[in-house]
Amino acid sequence: MQTRKPTPDGQVADAVKGNWVDTAAPVWTRPYLRLSRADRPIGTWLLLLPCWWGLALSMLHDQRASLFDLWIALGCGIGAWLMRGAGCTWNDISDRDFDGKVERTRSRPIPSGQVSVRGAVIWMCLQALIAFAILLTFNLAAIALGILALLPVAIYPFAKRFTWWPQVFLGLAFNWGAMLAWTAHSGVLHPAAVILYLAGIAWTLFYDTIYAHQDTEDDALIGVKSTARLFGDDTAAWLCGFLIATVILMGVAVISAALPGASGLAMGLALTGPAAMGAHMIWQLRRLDITDSAHLLQLFRVNRDTGMIPLVFFAMALLA
Repeated sequence: MQTRKPTPDGQVADAVKGNWVDTAAPVWTRPYLRLSRADRPIGTWLLLLPCWWGLALSMLHDQRASLFDLWIALGCGIGAWLMRGAGCTWNDISDRDFDGKVERTRSRPIPSGQVSVRGAVIWMCLQALIAFAILLTFNLAAIALGILALLPVAIYPFAKRFTWWPQVFLGLAFNWGAMLAWTAHSGVLHPAAVILYLAGIAWTLFYDTIYAHQDTEDDALIGVKSTARLFGDDTAAWLCGFLIATVILMGVAVISAALPGASGLAMGLALTGPAAMGAHMIWQLRRLDITDSAHLLQLFRVNRDTGMIPLVFFAMALLA
């Protein structure tokens, strides 16, 4: 296992080097922004992109767009930042006894003493309340879905204590926006949005298993479960299965969303999205080395690009 040296001035070990929190944010805000993972933006992207998938496919299905859709896209962006921050704060509150025992996480604000548990709870509630205010600008069906999303968010930090599949619970939480954004546009939850949600869960199993391999040794010592520990040397085969599931499910979601109104060109462009996403996931698989922690983190981070690829093709389909 690769050893990370302690970081100066409260910096978190796996943060992006030279990030804006460590270099430009007011000093007093830095512990709270680190608690929200503002110094590690990949999580916000992974939460946001399924929202934009859902919005794009909902517009493709309805064959209409409005100025309010711009607000849905922007509101999802702000909400993703806030709810990712609130969720990470909740995760760190729940995991504070574990994080101090794991090399990669012991520099986080709570185990390192930068933020008290009471301060973290207040910060979590503040972020959640602002996100809720944004949610209230959507229709009632979307608001209801947004409130229901709190359930998988609340359960996720504890999942690794009772199941070998905590990544499933992360997928349930991180991809909920596919259904919420679809419903915010259309007012109705369509089966295509649910299938898209399942595709996102398969994708989460892919990228978060890669991420979890960084901690397998520490996790084994403290008794924390993960798909990385479960799969072990068979990880590549499992990741291939998640890749196939992601592409097939997203393809079915696209077909369901595009029929009957979209043109053949729009359908073809939209279906290219999951195929191109799958190609990028294959690229990751070919470079997988579960013994190299630094490389695993790099692979995990490139999933922002993985999730952006189908969105580009969905946008092209809307213009076709």
